[in-house]
Amino acid sequence: MPSPRSLTAALALVAAALAGQPAWAQDARALNARALAATCANCHGTDGRAHPDSAVASLAGMPRTYLAAQMRDFRDGKRSATVMHQLAKGYTDEQIETIAAYFAAQSK
Repeated sequence: MPSPRSLTAALALVAAALAGQPAWAQDARALNARALAATCANCHGTDGRAHPDSAVASLAGMPRTYLAAQMRDFRDGKRSATVMHQLAKGYTDEQIETIAAYFAAQSK
Protein backbone atom coordinates (compact mmCIF):
# COMPACT_ATOMS: atom_id res chain seq x y z
CA MET A 1 0.00 0.00 0.00
CA PRO A 2 1.43 3.45 -0.92
CA SER A 3 2.33 5.75 1.88
CA PRO A 4 0.33 8.96 2.47
CA ARG A 5 3.44 10.93 1.52
CA SER A 6 3.74 9.21 -1.88
CA LEU A 7 0.00 9.70 -2.53
CA THR A 8 0.30 13.39 -1.69
CA ALA A 9 3.27 13.72 -4.03
CA ALA A 10 1.39 11.93 -6.82
CA LEU A 11 -1.67 14.11 -6.36
CA ALA A 12 0.51 17.21 -6.43
CA LEU A 13 2.02 16.11 -9.75
CA VAL A 14 -1.41 15.44 -11.24
CA ALA A 15 -2.70 18.81 -10.02
CA ALA A 16 0.32 20.60 -11.48
CA ALA A 17 -0.15 18.86 -14.83
CA LEU A 18 -3.87 19.72 -14.94
CA ALA A 19 -3.24 23.31 -13.93
CA GLY A 20 -0.92 23.74 -16.91
CA GLN A 21 -3.47 22.63 -19.50
CA PRO A 22 -5.34 25.93 -19.77
CA ALA A 23 -2.03 27.67 -20.46
CA TRP A 24 -1.35 25.28 -23.33
CA ALA A 25 -4.84 25.79 -24.69
CA GLN A 26 -4.44 29.54 -24.40
CA ASP A 27 -1.14 29.39 -26.27
CA ALA A 28 -2.85 27.43 -29.06
CA ARG A 29 -5.70 29.97 -29.22
CA ALA A 30 -3.23 32.86 -29.35
CA LEU A 31 -1.26 31.17 -32.12
CA ASN A 32 -4.47 30.51 -34.06
CA ALA A 33 -5.54 34.15 -33.71
CA ARG A 34 -2.14 35.39 -34.89
CA ALA A 35 -2.20 32.99 -37.85
CA LEU A 36 -5.67 34.15 -38.90
CA ALA A 37 -4.67 37.80 -38.53
CA ALA A 38 -1.53 37.22 -40.58
CA THR A 39 -3.73 36.63 -43.62
CA CYS A 40 -4.62 40.34 -43.45
CA ALA A 41 -1.01 41.57 -43.40
CA ASN A 42 -0.51 41.88 -47.16
CA CYS A 43 -3.00 44.72 -47.36
CA HIS A 44 -3.46 45.96 -43.79
CA GLY A 45 0.14 45.67 -42.59
CA THR A 46 1.85 43.65 -39.90
CA ASP A 47 -0.42 43.36 -36.86
CA GLY A 48 -2.94 45.56 -38.67
CA ARG A 49 -0.74 48.64 -38.95
CA ALA A 50 -1.03 49.80 -42.56
CA HIS A 51 1.56 52.10 -44.06
CA PRO A 52 0.68 55.74 -43.28
CA ASP A 53 0.34 56.56 -47.00
CA SER A 54 -1.85 53.54 -47.73
CA ALA A 55 -5.44 53.85 -48.88
CA VAL A 56 -6.16 50.68 -46.91
CA ALA A 57 -7.38 51.06 -43.32
CA SER A 58 -5.22 50.19 -40.35
CA LEU A 59 -6.99 47.60 -38.23
CA ALA A 60 -4.85 47.80 -35.09
CA GLY A 61 -6.73 49.19 -32.11
CA MET A 62 -10.13 49.36 -33.83
CA PRO A 63 -13.10 48.26 -31.71
CA ARG A 64 -13.72 44.50 -31.87
CA THR A 65 -17.46 44.85 -32.48
CA TYR A 66 -16.90 47.30 -35.36
CA LEU A 67 -14.31 45.06 -37.04
CA ALA A 68 -16.47 41.97 -36.69
CA ALA A 69 -19.52 43.77 -38.09
CA GLN A 70 -17.53 45.06 -41.09
CA MET A 71 -16.15 41.58 -41.82
CA ARG A 72 -19.62 40.05 -41.67
CA ASP A 73 -20.98 42.78 -43.94
CA PHE A 74 -18.21 42.05 -46.48
CA ARG A 75 -18.85 38.32 -46.22
CA ASP A 76 -22.62 38.61 -46.48
CA GLY A 77 -22.53 41.06 -49.42
CA LYS A 78 -23.90 44.00 -47.43
CA ARG A 79 -20.76 46.06 -48.00
CA SER A 80 -19.12 46.35 -51.40
CA ALA A 81 -15.40 46.07 -51.90
CA THR A 82 -12.82 45.25 -54.51
CA VAL A 83 -11.38 42.21 -52.70
CA MET A 84 -12.65 41.99 -49.12
CA HIS A 85 -16.03 40.51 -49.98
CA GLN A 86 -14.26 37.55 -51.62
CA LEU A 87 -11.76 37.08 -48.80
CA ALA A 88 -14.34 37.35 -46.03
CA LYS A 89 -16.48 34.58 -47.55
CA GLY A 90 -13.89 32.10 -46.31
CA TYR A 91 -14.32 32.96 -42.61
CA THR A 92 -16.75 31.51 -40.09
CA ASP A 93 -18.36 33.71 -37.45
CA GLU A 94 -15.92 32.30 -34.88
CA GLN A 95 -12.92 33.11 -37.07
CA ILE A 96 -14.22 36.64 -37.66
CA GLU A 97 -14.58 37.15 -33.91
CA THR A 98 -11.05 35.82 -33.38
CA ILE A 99 -9.58 38.14 -36.01
CA ALA A 100 -11.51 41.15 -34.69
CA ALA A 101 -10.40 40.48 -31.12
CA TYR A 102 -6.78 40.12 -32.24
CA PHE A 103 -6.70 43.48 -34.04
CA ALA A 104 -8.67 45.23 -31.31
CA ALA A 105 -5.96 44.18 -28.83
CA GLN A 106 -3.12 45.63 -30.94
CA SER A 107 -1.79 49.11 -30.24
CA LYS A 108 -2.26 51.66 -33.02
